[in-house]
Amino acid sequence: MTDKKPILEIKIDIAEKGLRMETELGEVSMIPFAGTVDCELFKGIVEPWGVDTQIVDQSNMRHLSARYVLTGKDSEGNDCHIYIENNGWMENKPSMKFTTVPTFLTDSPVLAPLLHRNHFIGTGTVEKDGLWIRFYEI
Repeated sequence: MTDKKPILEIKIDIAEKGLRMETELGEVSMIPFAGTVDCELFKGIVEPWGVDTQIVDQSNMRHLSARYVLTGKDSEGNDCHIYIENNGWMENKPSMKFTTVPTFLTDSPVLAPLLHRNHFIGTGTVEKDGLWIRFYEI
């Protein structure tokens, strides 16, 4: 995916610890977050009530499911929102990168023809300045 330009790049800010619960069947973590977006397609913020839910199952797979809303301006300067549901999984071991499948909903007439098609893949990368989520058209 690194040879393509992402349609959205989101800098994630994790401000709170959240919740972590362990059971004999696995564990669940709920991690609240906010963030910023500064791309050609959209400029704005991740509302501070986004949450990433991570479940580690008995086979030691980590299932990721994040739901959040972006508030800002579309590429034509109109106020808008983008809802994102971003799902993925990976082995439960330290990793600097993961892949996801996002779903978008937006109230922007400019962005809807692109984002409502659901032809995207996402990547999460831990870099020196924190966690980045990038979405690419496929």
